[in-house]
Amino acid sequence: MTRYEKIPADGGEFDAYLALPESGRGPGVLVFQEIFGINDNIRGICDRLAGEGYVALAPDMFWRLEPRFERKDETGMPDGMALVQRLDFAAAAGDMTAALAHLRGLDACTGKVGAIGFCLGGTLTYLCATTNPDLDAAVPYYGSGIHDMLGSAGNLTCPTLFHYGDHDPFIPAEQIALVDAAMADKPNVTVAHHDAGHAFSNWDAPSMYDEKAAAEAWEQTDAFLAANLR
Repeated sequence: MTRYEKIPADGGEFDAYLALPESGRGPGVLVFQEIFGINDNIRGICDRLAGEGYVALAPDMFWRLEPRFERKDETGMPDGMALVQRLDFAAAAGDMTAALAHLRGLDACTGKVGAIGFCLGGTLTYLCATTNPDLDAAVPYYGSGIHDMLGSAGNLTCPTLFHYGDHDPFIPAEQIALVDAAMADKPNVTVAHHDAGHAFSNWDAPSMYDEKAAAEAWEQTDAFLAANLR
């Protein structure tokens, strides 16, 4: 039960991939893309969430630059990085708020909505949570820009589960330590560390994927979403 939705936004409208649970209704989860766009991996995450009873919506966060941009694996990194460098994060914050409102407005959504994202999407998940106080839960996976946004940590009020690989060549240990320190006094925030590198959850990027770490992180994520959205 999948389809693409059209979401109105400032300056136009954009697509979002929607996956519905078999029951047709459930809590909502926004799924934010890596630099590869809404590809097989992100659609697969949505489908997996739908299989676990959630209404999953993945908005196209590159629509202002290249609508429906999609790359499959590591070979698409140069194209994706070029788009990230041009991404207007202020406009992206507005687009995420529009996607959140759209998901909450679907008859299929029973009310509570969380967000999950990977790499670029992890950063976007943090941005979404700090700009939308009504978000019910957030799960940023290895968000490479979060350490530069910690000035807004005071706005992070929803339960949040961060995932980081301790051997991430793109996010040095000192940057992860900044996140640890900024979140230390928040009882509803957990920073999970994994014996893995970057993008360890992306099964569509073989040189990065770490099956053990991915399974460990997903078990934690699954329990976290169930506790905060169901």
